[in-house]
Amino acid sequence: MAGALQGLRVLDASTVIAGPFTAALLAGCQQISTTQGGAIGANRQQSMSMLLSPQQVDQMSEKAYAEETGKARKKGALNTNAAMTTRVRAIADRLISQVAVYRSDALRWKWEVNVENSPEVNAYCMAGGKIMVYSGIIEKLKLSDDELAQIMGHEMAHALREHTRERMSEAYTRQLGLSLLSAATGGRYDGYLDMANQVATYAYSMPNSREHEIEADMMGLELAARAGYNPHAAISLWQKMAQAGGSQPPQFLSTHPSRSTRISELQARIPVVMPLYENAVKRHPTPAKAKF
Repeated sequence: MAGALQGLRVLDASTVIAGPFTAALLAGCQQISTTQGGAIGANRQQSMSMLLSPQQVDQMSEKAYAEETGKARKKGALNTNAAMTTRVRAIADRLISQVAVYRSDALRWKWEVNVENSPEVNAYCMAGGKIMVYSGIIEKLKLSDDELAQIMGHEMAHALREHTRERMSEAYTRQLGLSLLSAATGGRYDGYLDMANQVATYAYSMPNSREHEIEADMMGLELAARAGYNPHAAISLWQKMAQAGGSQPPQFLSTHPSRSTRISELQARIPVVMPLYENAVKRHPTPAKAKF
């Protein structure tokens, strides 16, 4: 965003002074890493707004999750397949038992794991450990336990790394900066500010989203390996996704990496996590029970 703000100085250097506004915004952010690195090195520094706490995001997620599960329950679509729900929760149980490698406090989260009967090919994990898996992704892709563990580990990684708070912080900071500049210039350059916002979306938000997805892929790969799920399942999963997904937009116009990029990144990390998987299989540990 700083580049876009500096560009506005050319328009009217006497009124558009980006420096103080940029400094004020940056003062409200902190550079942190929300997790330990693990074997794959998830230690990227993240910019978080000091005006948005993890507790606030967790509370918002808890409310949103309660609403979603309430809707599913009202439709008679929540946990209707007992065998599938038991299967999903058993996989979640093993994955959750490994989260301390990234952050020990996550073992104390109020994890919830549910399955919604829906044809949608999707799953998510909200901040604070609120997991939902749609039956469609299991049935349409005919997922093995190893493949399902990759999906769930990926979604859990988003929560562990607090990607929601990171994206909210970025959006809040950008919008606040544009609002301050609009107010300072009396709205004279709002057209240029709109263009700057669009440029920032393509230059910053989308690559960041792709970075989050790759990060979640890698962390999910490690979580699954430590829980005793075969890392090679990540490749077969994305091959199935490719077959089911059809065409996709160019990577630079998408918030997600291309499938070929994801597969290449995963293949490069499999040798790193394979010893973790082999050790887990040798030990045959009894997974720590998560509280649902």
